[in-house]
Amino acid sequence: MTTRRRGYSLVELVVVVTLILVLTAMIVPVARFNWTRMKEMELKEALRTMRAAIDEHKRLSDQGLIPVELDTEGYPKELEKLVEGVELVGQVKKVRKFLRRIPIDPMTSEAEWGLRSLQDDFDSTSWGRQNVYDVYSLSDRTALDGTKYKDW
Repeated sequence: MTTRRRGYSLVELVVVVTLILVLTAMIVPVARFNWTRMKEMELKEALRTMRAAIDEHKRLSDQGLIPVELDTEGYPKELEKLVEGVELVGQVKKVRKFLRRIPIDPMTSEAEWGLRSLQDDFDSTSWGRQNVYDVYSLSDRTALDGTKYKDW
């Protein structure tokens, strides 16, 4: 009588494990690329949201609905002012908020952003503290398109 063995041989197992490793090695770079692209889209959206809030504050200030503080040129004095809100002129107890919260920078995972005043140079990395004219990421990493995130 002949007994038949069931199971896989060592060669078959090595071939299967090798194929799994090769497929994993191909998937990891694609997944990493997609993860980075998703973070970049989040960064663009956060910057777009904050810049729109800054522009809306300036627009209402130019219309005379927000009192202009000295040396701010109608822009918010601090980024937190967009969350706290400002009292509108001529309207009793009406506070206008521009943001629900300060977004998290997806590249640094912090709610801290680089700020520029209207009086600062366009590429300045130090904030003059007169007002908040623009925001940028504090990340030094390079984007998929070759630019720095802080230049967006």
